[in-house]
Formats: sequence, C-alpha cells, structure tokens
Amino acid sequence: MPELPEVETVKNVLKKDLIGLKVIDVNVYYPDMVKTNNLDSIKNEEFLDIKRLGKWLIFETTNYYLVSHLRMEGKYFYTNDCLKTKHDHIIFKLSNNSYLKYNDVRKFGVMYLVSKDKLFLDTPLKELGLEPFSKELTPDYLLNKLKLKKNSIKTCLLDQSIITGIGNIYADEILFKSHIYPLKKAYLLNSNNCLDIINNTKEILTDAIKYKGTTIRSYTSSLGVYGSYQDKLLVHTKSICPICQEKLVITKVSGRTTYYCPKCQVEDE
Repeated sequence: MPELPEVETVKNVLKKDLIGLKVIDVNVYYPDMVKTNNLDSIKNEEFLDIKRLGKWLIFETTNYYLVSHLRMEGKYFYTNDCLKTKHDHIIFKLSNNSYLKYNDVRKFGVMYLVSKDKLFLDTPLKELGLEPFSKELTPDYLLNKLKLKKNSIKTCLLDQSIITGIGNIYADEILFKSHIYPLKKAYLLNSNNCLDIINNTKEILTDAIKYKGTTIRSYTSSLGVYGSYQDKLLVHTKSICPICQEKLVITKVSGRTTYYCPKCQVEDE
C-alpha cells in the first residue's frame, strides 16, 4: 500500500501536469469507488492545486475537493491515450485533450467529492490524526494518545487517527531506528521513546520522499516513475540486522508482516 512518501511523490508528479487544466468529462466504470453521490459536479472544474494529508490525495478544483485514497494498488496515469484498459476504472477527459486515468487492479481505492467548506468536517478527513511533520506532533501529544492503549506500539503507528501517513514499511523502519520492540504495549512508552519516534518518523519519511518512495511489488507514482527508497531500508524485507548482524525476526502484528532485530529492539526495554 502506498504510504506518505509514495503519495507525496504521486502528488508532486501530478501537480506538474494537471494544474490549470479543466475537466471536460468524467467516466466512472466502477461506481463503488465513488463514495459520494457521483462525480458529475467536477465537470468544467479547473484543477487549482493538489495537496496531501496522510495517505490521502486532495485535488482542489474551482468549487470542490476530490479526495482520493489509492489503497493497495491504485495509480494515476496522465496520458494522451484515450483507450480504456482493463483496470482503468475512472477516466477524466481534460481540456488539453489529455486524460487522467485512475487504474486499480484490486478495486480498493476510493474517492469523495467534497464541497470546500466541509473538507475537514466530513468523512474521510475528519477522522485523521496529526501529520508527521506537524508542529503539534510533540512527545506530550503522543504520550496522551498512547496512555490508554494496551495494544502494541506498531499497531498504534498504523492507526491513522494518531499519526496519519505511516504504514507497515515505515513503521518497521521507525521502530528499528528508535530501538523499540514493535510488540511493546503502547501505554508503556515514555517521553523519550515518543521523542525518538517523532524524530525518526520525520527523518525517515523526509528521506523516503527524496527517493520518491519505496517500490515494493507494484507501486509506481506515474507512468515510468518508480521509487528507490527500498535500497535504503534497514529491516523491512531484510534478513540480517545492519547494526549487530543478528538474524531479524519476521512475525505478524495486527495481521501485518513485521521485521525487527531481537538484539537492537529488546523486548523488555
């Protein structure tokens, strides 16, 4: 699933192509993806900006926000090719005779068309926690969010209502650099643990954005654009700890494959 760095890369790539163009027509071939009534209101709207919040893309048009989540396999392709392929489920015809295609093999992606005055008042954005780069993300904030959480810290890092944008890959990397056992109960973390998590989150995500995200399986931000942060990963998908050379443990946390070092991330710390 694309996480914050991948979605940020998608945003930056699309922004170069779409700003200033108008939507002439829209064809929805898989209506279940559209969680508001329909997308007809976006016709004749101009793309003014593209923003990101967590893993959500926010296309700002003249009167609306088109809010989009890629989920597992979603991709946007900007192209001059008008032909629909098997997995193109929504196609926007643009004012320069180009097309924006939403392609999704798994059909898990979703879109919401939201009026501008309700962006943070309605589903889906109202449930989100703080951005990793927010000045409000402090050790006190994180301690307060975790103090009653009896599930694991890895599970809490995946909880988008606490910090938005972190997914499975980067949670493993953050906890490794923070020397925190991923199954440690979240309420047991102290202020120093929280500070380490915050600092390492910002550092890792910033670095991942620089490398255009992590390409594992099928992620691509656009036609021919792939991330290379997978070459920088320390534990996720690896077998040996890069610090102590210990064999990494591979387990499941909340159903997600999790990598950690039993020596660097000691269970009782």
